[in-house]
Amino acid sequence: MDIVSLIAKPGALDAALVDSLRNAWGGGVVVWLSEGEAAEFALLAAPSNFDAVRADIANQVDLNLLPAEGRRKTMLLADMDSTMIEQECIDELAEEAGVGPHVKAITARAMNGELDFEGALTERVALLKGLPETVIAKVLAERITPMPGGRTLVATMTRAGGHAALVSGGFTAFTEQVAARIGFAEHRANTLLAEAGHLTGEVARPILGREAKVTALEEITARLGIAESDVIAVGDGANDLGMLDRAGMGVALHAKPSVQERCALRVNHGDLTALLFLQGYSRAEFAA
Repeated sequence: MDIVSLIAKPGALDAALVDSLRNAWGGGVVVWLSEGEAAEFALLAAPSNFDAVRADIANQVDLNLLPAEGRRKTMLLADMDSTMIEQECIDELAEEAGVGPHVKAITARAMNGELDFEGALTERVALLKGLPETVIAKVLAERITPMPGGRTLVATMTRAGGHAALVSGGFTAFTEQVAARIGFAEHRANTLLAEAGHLTGEVARPILGREAKVTALEEITARLGIAESDVIAVGDGANDLGMLDRAGMGVALHAKPSVQERCALRVNHGDLTALLFLQGYSRAEFAA
């Protein structure tokens, strides 16, 4: 048994569209998880034209197909930059250093998988050399904003007994604060090196990238005594693909094109609460 999930911006999900798809595919009763925002119905088998229909309505609705069994996960594994927050921290630091456009261009290419992540990170961090450490607090206070729905996602899964881990190719100076603000139980990231109150332009080794995120998935699930199938992972960049492939549910959130191509589950219209809808939570079940 499969579940067809439809998610749109609040008020933008047309009931007529939902009913039309259900009727065309011979689905079960439509369940509205949030009126005008999220609905689903069961199917005995995946429709042969699913990909074509998904492409046809992609500009208005996130259409996903997922197994009915084991939908509610006991662990959230999340990327930080452009996933749990709306910015890329290194790009914001670069703005303060006066090299914003150059660094943003490298970041975009790295996240789309066009550049080696470790090499791209090393190159960008080198451009931050001499920046005062105090600029990190300034960026956190003035430039960093949480992605909508993140606190609700973490709070709802935590209340249900889940564990939330933040894993980033960014920096611990940011993940520590972001994890605390949003409610994550733990975080992992790279360490920016500093000397005499200024960034040295280097990052501590080993660098946490794609494989380190997979390692985090393996180590944390082993410690908790749960299976990788019990994990829902979310990210937007090429360095997230390893954990998205391995997790029981891997979600590409507002992701780069190369990432969306590789992920069966995609969210482009919903916010982070879409991860709750994909697990079958109704809005009435969300933690405040």
